Amino acid sequence: MRRMNAPKIMVVEDEERLGVLLKHHLEAEGYQVELVNRDVDAQIRLQQDLPDLLVASGIELCQRLRKRPETKRLPIIWLIGHGEQGKRARGPTGIDNYLVKPFSAPELVARVRALLRRIKPEVLSDVLTVNDVMLDRQQHQVFRNRRPIQLSRTEFRLLELMMQHPGRVFSKEELVDGIWGSQYGEGRALEVVIVRLRKALNASNVDPIRTVKGVGYAIGEEKLELPTLG
Repeated sequence: MRRMNAPKIMVVEDEERLGVLLKHHLEAEGYQVELVNRDVDAQIRLQQDLPDLLVASGIELCQRLRKRPETKRLPIIWLIGHGEQGKRARGPTGIDNYLVKPFSAPELVARVRALLRRIKPEVLSDVLTVNDVMLDRQQHQVFRNRRPIQLSRTEFRLLELMMQHPGRVFSKEELVDGIWGSQYGEGRALEVVIVRLRKALNASNVDPIRTVKGVGYAIGEEKLELPTLG
């Protein structure tokens, strides 16, 4: 069963049967998986929302992503076609891992799990901590300065989403999509949840949530890079 705010994985694969198979196995492990068949579609989706990890066949796509500041640190597993091992030597720099086709789905799942645990442990950890705020996913509890904070389910989901990426500035659209899905949520509802969450957390009168005017919201220290492509 997929966990709330489970790690997001984008699979870019033009072989339809293989793409569907990989999506099935990754979803069975509890990940949120988006399957894209074309590089151009993947680039459009990456401008809208960055996954936690990318699994992609195209060397050109990987090269372009590694040249952009917004995606140069995006974890990537590169899938190399049978007989194309020679491309590995001239492949894009900074690739975190690769597999040569044909490979087994369990082998890819194992690589995905290991890479997420090494590079982005926050998306797998049961306990998230940002400064004096602690969130326990398993117990569905939040503490600030070790004092328990009572949150609604929606407030908890919003805080969890931001705490997975400390310092990252989330647009309102990203937060709405992460909480309700873009088809069901809207900005005014988000503003209400933000106000309630801030009120619950601000017992010490120090607001842990930053508002970035014209962009969105973040928790934790400011980072130089924005979360979306421009």
